[in-house]
Amino acid sequence: METNNTNKMDINQITNHPLADWFIRVFKGFMIGFGGIVPGLSGGVLSVILGVYDRMMSFLGNIRKDFWKNVRFFLPIGIGGVLGIVFFAGIIEAAFGTYAALFTALFIGFVAGTFPSVFRTAGKQGRSGSDWLTLSIAAVFVFVMMLLGEQNFTQVEPNIVVWFLSGAVVALGFIVPGLSPSNFLIYFGLYDKMASGIKNFDFMMLIPFVIGAVISIILFAKFVNFLFAKYYSKMYHIILGLIIGSTLGIFPTVIFPAFTTENLAAMKMSLVVAVTVSIVMFIIGIVISYFFGKLEEKYSPED
Repeated sequence: METNNTNKMDINQITNHPLADWFIRVFKGFMIGFGGIVPGLSGGVLSVILGVYDRMMSFLGNIRKDFWKNVRFFLPIGIGGVLGIVFFAGIIEAAFGTYAALFTALFIGFVAGTFPSVFRTAGKQGRSGSDWLTLSIAAVFVFVMMLLGEQNFTQVEPNIVVWFLSGAVVALGFIVPGLSPSNFLIYFGLYDKMASGIKNFDFMMLIPFVIGAVISIILFAKFVNFLFAKYYSKMYHIILGLIIGSTLGIFPTVIFPAFTTENLAAMKMSLVVAVTVSIVMFIIGIVISYFFGKLEEKYSPED
């Protein structure tokens, strides 16, 4: 009994150490950056799961309040976010085109594994029949919009205005949990170009992209913060609907179309092997996100 108590104290001492706390926040930022760059995910959802969303929105909604304290808190998260975006942009540019179905299955698994945590968060203030209706409408709306976007796919020629608007849309994914802006960029043929621009530090793409993201956050953060304060349950059930709708929408728009004869030949897989690997990737995503959520609940350094 004494040994177990000693071990528990040692773990708590390690996780509450300032340096350990700093690196944990870097890792949180890395995961949020991962969610921001990966199709089917949302940096906002991961910030909710990792317990930083409410504080982030409070900061953005009233920047002057405890400014330097919040800057010190979010600095490692910001560093991790940039590292996550750059790291996964390189991976996506190299592999996403050929292995879209396999990688997307992993990402959907990650979303599925975090759903229970968001569901519990949404129900903290109770759950009414209108909340379930809100969830259903949001899910159906996003699913239908994704199908329509796939059917009306358009190749947009990148320019300064396009990258500015792309940055604004991507930023919405960080302040509106459940929204996965990467899906929209895929529909317009901009996603791979964005990943390439980030990985190669193409400032002709990055400068208008970052400016658009910053302006979007400044314009909408306070409004979103107000909505969550005023309509907590409804907003979180909209998030749940967005998660469900966008996750289901990935199957007919990304995964199923990838199992063509040409793509299977490019992946050097048979249909059976490709489907099997996709299922395995899906399960891996669920397991990783589930255990990370459990670890976060047990050793979260935040109050």
